Amino acid sequence: MARRPARKRRQHDPLPLPRRIETGPDGDDYEVRPVSGTRAVKVYRCPGCDHEIRPGVAHVVVWRADAGESGLDDRRHWHTPCWANRATRGPTRRWS
Repeated sequence: MARRPARKRRQHDPLPLPRRIETGPDGDDYEVRPVSGTRAVKVYRCPGCDHEIRPGVAHVVVWRADAGESGLDDRRHWHTPCWANRATRGPTRRWS
């Protein structure tokens, strides 16, 4: 009995993440993108608590929604709870 060759799997482009726009306490709109722990490979400093976001820790990346391509240079990495609670406490340093 002859064996059938294995089918090649089609390579699909990854689906783009849906845009998540949130309004900040300052009234500006921000684009928020989640970063999974497996994709977090560098150390960042969270502007909400001023602590490090270590590699392997899931978090969010945030930038002004109206900034276009230049906004990518101004993006900031936040701990997810720090971003969610940003209205109840001020940032530890200015990040705008």
